[in-house]
Amino acid sequence: MTIFISFGQSKILEERFLPIGNIEQWITIKGEDITNPVILFIHGGPGSTMSQYKDDIYGSWTKEFTLVHWDQRGAGKTFGNNVPKEITDEFYVSNPLSVEEMTNDGIDLTKYLLKYLNKRKVIIVGTSWGSILATKMVLKQPDLFHAYVGHAQFVNFSNSITNAYLEVYKMASDRKEPIAIEKLEILGPPPYNKAKNYGQLLRIVKQFEKENSTPAPTSWWKIAPLYDNIKDNNDRYNGDDYSFLNLVGDKNIGVKSMVNDINFEKTGMVFHLPIYFIQGSHDILTSKNLNKPYFERIKAPRKEYFLVSDAAHGFNQSIVNKQYEVIKSLRVQK
Repeated sequence: MTIFISFGQSKILEERFLPIGNIEQWITIKGEDITNPVILFIHGGPGSTMSQYKDDIYGSWTKEFTLVHWDQRGAGKTFGNNVPKEITDEFYVSNPLSVEEMTNDGIDLTKYLLKYLNKRKVIIVGTSWGSILATKMVLKQPDLFHAYVGHAQFVNFSNSITNAYLEVYKMASDRKEPIAIEKLEILGPPPYNKAKNYGQLLRIVKQFEKENSTPAPTSWWKIAPLYDNIKDNNDRYNGDDYSFLNLVGDKNIGVKSMVNDINFEKTGMVFHLPIYFIQGSHDILTSKNLNKPYFERIKAPRKEYFLVSDAAHGFNQSIVNKQYEVIKSLRVQK
């Protein structure tokens, strides 16, 4: 399926598959003026695609930027286009996701965008898991990017998960919340052999994060008509499971974690482009206690760290406003 709508010579609206890394991957390109700077969004999750939502989150940005969303390998429509009808444990084992392969996908996509949209560089924005992938991309080929804007930045995935467990356990104990304490004690501290245990921990983390953060408007999460159908809904759901399984691993199934050896304190201390971190003050999963010390030590031509007081790990209006403020400050020429 391909959608291509062009209004005159300046406006662009495309939603289509593109050959990337030996498979067809889904991208959307939207903008009022094709000469505007390009922003490539690297979604979180992994599996938490953004292309399916209506334009309530970033739609107003299309007046000043050309926005690109990408359903990564193993997620959304890209997953649905490349998966067998029956998803089994054998499929999981024989089709592992790789950070390196996905990094190469992202670089190939960026090179395509530069040529297709006639640009010298793009701005890259990564959130949560997307901060791992985007960091790998800018470390590998910084010349393709004006700047990297990281939101909910991971530094060392294993450390973040362990720290999240300790933080919520302390919060539950301080507040004398027996149900949460019992759940955490049954789980025990990570690492875990089963992916579902990580999922259980993250549900508890999200519960505690919500208490101190302003939620996003519910309108943000409405599905656009093109994507609101049984197949796409199932593909997003199954792709989310598949991607998460590859993120954390599951010894019982035989799937290894693709981020177990990610440690940017060893591999990501020098950047050859401007770096901006946007951090929710109440983020437990990617805590400021972990990524702020890392940020202080990295070397970059320019770097800034922004703490958003009413935010946790996810998106809300304050996070999006700060992203816009930072990107506008780059003053990237058309």
